[in-house]
Amino acid sequence: MRPRWPRRVFAQVLSVQLLITAGVTALTAGLLLAPLGHQLDDQAEQRALAIAQATAAQPGLAHAVLAGDPRPDGPVQTAAERIRLATDASYVVIVDTRGIRYSHTTPAEIGRHVSTDPGPALAGREWKGIAKGTLGRSARGKVPLRDGEGAIVGAVSVGIAYDDVRDVLLHALPGVLTYAGAALAVGALAVFAVSWRLRKRTHGIELSEISALLEEREAMLHGIREGVVALDRRGRLRLVNDEAQRLLGLGPEALGRPLDAVLPPGRTTDVLAGRVTGKDLLTVRDGRVLVANRMDTSDGGTVATLRDRTELEQLGRELDATRGLTEALRAQDHEHANRLHTLVGLLELGLYDEAVEYVAEVAGAHRATAEQVTERVHEPLVSALLVGKGAVAAERGVALRVSADSLLPDGVVDPEDLVTVLGNLVDNALDAACGHRPDAFVEAGLRTEGTTVVVTVRDNGPGVPPELRERVFADGWSTKKAAPHRPRGLGLPLVRRLAERYGGSARVDEREGGGAQFTVELPEALAPQARPAPGPPPGRPPQSLEGVSR
Repeated sequence: MRPRWPRRVFAQVLSVQLLITAGVTALTAGLLLAPLGHQLDDQAEQRALAIAQATAAQPGLAHAVLAGDPRPDGPVQTAAERIRLATDASYVVIVDTRGIRYSHTTPAEIGRHVSTDPGPALAGREWKGIAKGTLGRSARGKVPLRDGEGAIVGAVSVGIAYDDVRDVLLHALPGVLTYAGAALAVGALAVFAVSWRLRKRTHGIELSEISALLEEREAMLHGIREGVVALDRRGRLRLVNDEAQRLLGLGPEALGRPLDAVLPPGRTTDVLAGRVTGKDLLTVRDGRVLVANRMDTSDGGTVATLRDRTELEQLGRELDATRGLTEALRAQDHEHANRLHTLVGLLELGLYDEAVEYVAEVAGAHRATAEQVTERVHEPLVSALLVGKGAVAAERGVALRVSADSLLPDGVVDPEDLVTVLGNLVDNALDAACGHRPDAFVEAGLRTEGTTVVVTVRDNGPGVPPELRERVFADGWSTKKAAPHRPRGLGLPLVRRLAERYGGSARVDEREGGGAQFTVELPEALAPQARPAPGPPPGRPPQSLEGVSR
């Protein structure tokens, strides 16, 4: 019956690692024992050769071979046996140049020809090896036997029983296996600890479930309409899903590279790298408005999400513009009705010349005011906003004017953001100044400092007390009662959040002479290549927009 493979991750990892550990241990033991036999054989051969060399060097042994006959009780046999017993060799055989034995462990073999070839030793060469003779298989060493003048008179052959070598090997085997078993036990404990930790980290999830979770993760990351960017602790990209590649203009080749190497310097790079912190950070990349959020991971990396808010921001700005246009049209409708009533009265009274003069004066005032505004504000959306707000201000009895130092080119990166900031500040100033004093006014200023746009709106209303200058920017806080269809306390918080997303600031101070002064800085809101057009003639006073609603 085929063994059943375990299904759980813990059991599978434990089984596989135990098999690997056992295999490695067996392989290590085999690699250790395989050369051990050869080493022991070589040691026995070297020992036999050394005994033979020592025997051949015995004084008088060569003379005894030359002078006497091979006898069991001869001096050669006596010397050989003494050496054999002293060295625990299997045999010590001495032969003459004919190959006749002069010594042997079996006396009956003395005087007979040796069973193995003594030729190499008689030729003057030393020899060692494993061979089989009358005494069985043995490790042997053979050396020439020389007289005092160096002439070869015979040979010495020494053998060590091969069974003794095998016994040594078998005797060492239990120790080797003991160490191998100990290594296997330690490996098994280590495997169990690793498997237990893996089980804890994976919450007992099976391998098939891990694969399914990975596939679901890949499908989710690359299928959602939100960009996901993951960075390691060194700031290198390790994950960029399809939506993030589209929003950031990156390709698959960006993976593994530092963030600063694949994105140009700017606010987007600073936000993703964590050099700009906060929630719902606004950044612009290739004309798209992105909202970014970052979260650190336990390994020191970072995961950032990117939401494309371009269409939503455009819809919101269009809604604000439509609301402002509706208010301006309502004010213009009121003023237009008054002018028509005046014109009808002049015609009914027969004052035709006065009627013509009145129509020319009203039309000229509109044209002159628009021209004077566009001399200072060259961005069409912003200048149109100021003209429209002028009509609303006139209806409420407040004079809206543009400061003398205002000068804004037409290279604004995102005019809708500037319209949102300026529109909210002007509306807030109108609410504060309206009804406060007869000569109520609101003054708007727009100037640039490099690529930074500075918006200033002043009014001569009651001002903002120092203890409330931070609270006015809090969500939902307002000193006025909210209408059911239009909540209060949203305009100024929106202005500050928009400024902070640009990396700028929004603050309120006291205006010199009384009232409030709001200042908003929008870094990088102006394109670097934008060139301010020639401004109005120097010395021209602030231009009032109340003429449009005369």
